[in-house]
Amino acid sequence: MSKSSSEPPKRVLTPVGTPMTVDDLPPPETKRWVIRRKAEVVAAVRGGLISLEEACKRYTLTIEEFLSWQRLMESHGMRGLRATRIQDYREIDKPADG
Repeated sequence: MSKSSSEPPKRVLTPVGTPMTVDDLPPPETKRWVIRRKAEVVAAVRGGLISLEEACKRYTLTIEEFLSWQRLMESHGMRGLRATRIQDYREIDKPADG
């Protein structure tokens, strides 16, 4: 029996390279978003483990909030997800007026 191409993967790799399943994701009631948890959710969505809509519903996130995590990871790596550094990165990413 072959796996359907529309079936989501059973596991993906975390940003640090360890395998992760849906059961390894942060719990839905997560309130304290440390770097690792944000990165795991981004990796799960990017890897197709869960959809963007599922992640937003599960964690009560807005699409904009999730996309900001994704952009920060792409631009600055996991360090970009530090809550204390977000303002600094926003300043760096802001287009120059001119």
